[in-house]
Amino acid sequence: MVTRSRVRSAGLGRVAQKNVRLFLGLILFVFLLGFYAYKHRTPEPETIIAGKAWIIDGDTISISGAHIRLEGIDAPESDQTCTDSKGAAWPCGRAATSELRRRIGGQELTCHRRALDKYKRVLAACTLPDGSDLNAWMVREGWALSYSFGPAYAREEAEARAAKRGVWAGPFLPPWRWRQGRDGGNAAIVR
Repeated sequence: MVTRSRVRSAGLGRVAQKNVRLFLGLILFVFLLGFYAYKHRTPEPETIIAGKAWIIDGDTISISGAHIRLEGIDAPESDQTCTDSKGAAWPCGRAATSELRRRIGGQELTCHRRALDKYKRVLAACTLPDGSDLNAWMVREGWALSYSFGPAYAREEAEARAAKRGVWAGPFLPPWRWRQGRDGGNAAIVR
């Protein structure tokens, strides 16, 4: 014999099952809506940062409080030394910073923000008022190395290396290897 309580509990079971299905359907709908919005979002417009720059080191500047890492290049660290053609050590990190300061010469820069690096600095390509690419100039003059996943400034680096400009005057550690050595890793000299 079927009691009223069994009929009620069976009815409640069906209601609970319908609620679970409705809840799961709602979650799936919200997920799909979010996925659609993510895939069809408007890309963030490229931000331009312009103004007079304060030079931090050979590949980092600050404009109006924004720390900007010159994208696609890596300059010697401020306390890094290199070796000249006669084997004498020289402060190539300080020289790279000085050359960047001299090149900018108090002019206003226009920097095109591409992304943020892991330290939350703006990654940007910067130009001088005449339109010349500051990042490319640093590599072409031998004060920085091309540093990216692609050949961003490979041509400029080859030119500097062939002419033995800047750090290419003698053997040196690339900045990323110098940092590894400073932090306890192995580093190899480039000749």
